[in-house]
Amino acid sequence: MARVSEEEVLEALKRVGDPARSGNVVDLGMITGLVVKDGNVMFSIEIDAARAPEMESLRLACEQVVVDLPGALSVTAVLTAEAAPAPAAPAAPAAPAAPAGAPGAPSGPGKGAPQFGRHGSPGAKKLDLPGITSIVAVASGKGGVGKSTVTVNLAIALHRLGLKVGILDADIYGPSMPRMLGISGQPRSDGDKLETMQGHGISCMSIGFLVDPDQPTIWRGPMVMGALEQLFGDVKWGELDLLLVDMPPGTGDAQLTMAQKVPLVGAIIVSTPQDIALIDARKGLNMFRQTDVPVMGMIENMSYFHCPSCGERSEIFGHGGARATAKELNCDFLGEIPLHISLRETSDAGIPIVASSPDSVEAQAFMVIAEEVKKRL
Repeated sequence: MARVSEEEVLEALKRVGDPARSGNVVDLGMITGLVVKDGNVMFSIEIDAARAPEMESLRLACEQVVVDLPGALSVTAVLTAEAAPAPAAPAAPAAPAAPAGAPGAPSGPGKGAPQFGRHGSPGAKKLDLPGITSIVAVASGKGGVGKSTVTVNLAIALHRLGLKVGILDADIYGPSMPRMLGISGQPRSDGDKLETMQGHGISCMSIGFLVDPDQPTIWRGPMVMGALEQLFGDVKWGELDLLLVDMPPGTGDAQLTMAQKVPLVGAIIVSTPQDIALIDARKGLNMFRQTDVPVMGMIENMSYFHCPSCGERSEIFGHGGARATAKELNCDFLGEIPLHISLRETSDAGIPIVASSPDSVEAQAFMVIAEEVKKRL
């Protein structure tokens, strides 16, 4: 069967009109961020924030006309809005601002907050994910510290310890799990939800399965957050003891959405020993604490280099910085991972070190950390 095209999607969406304005959603410029990949369709619908409560029916109508197209396997439509400034009110004495994390203090997005689709809106209760016992975020304050490499090897190590493990690749702009797990192709749909992809005994879902890997994902924040919610809620995860979430780097909208909307039992912070990485790792750790997500511990990646030729140990990025930072911040230290070319080669090849060389020093380092994580679950 031929897959649906972008032109067919837009033509179908022209059949949906805005009830408050003359014209259809396409001609009115409401459809943005359209992505069509092998029958999987994603787009956002730009609306006036003041009309958000009445626009869910329009979102569902847009999804339905596209679902009905031959060759459309899955459809994700997300409402986005830029909140209009509130009318000026009579001046009143300003109350002192509550400190972050205090009762009554703002904990989520304010002005400009997005309006999500079927899985709720900012401030709504956390997502209901039956069948998943525990969800743990693997995060870093900055990119380039090997967070995804740690996530995939930790998942396989926990699987070797007898747990049913899944990975949600939450890095919308730079998904890497399809490559690291050696998975290609597109997920199947049962007409309602997507089925997970499988690699090395791990269930996985990633935006990388749904979009062209050579095309940049140019989405605004609200669409990213809506896509993350639907990667959780519109996927058949099945029965899992643990779902690891490979978080995007930083402490922005995506991280805040995850902390507030996903029932996380904990977070793991990955850093290198460098001072510059540890500065950002502190920010990531404190973000989780401020959103009441327990931090299970810190991992020091690229902790040292052991030369396979001469046997000399070199601490290229320093050593022990994450352990010292964990102690200073009253946080557990879960372990250290050495720097070795095999970690890069096996990840690039889609056969992570724990799967390809389980008896290696590097793989055993992950097994030690996996034991520590399992205890804390």
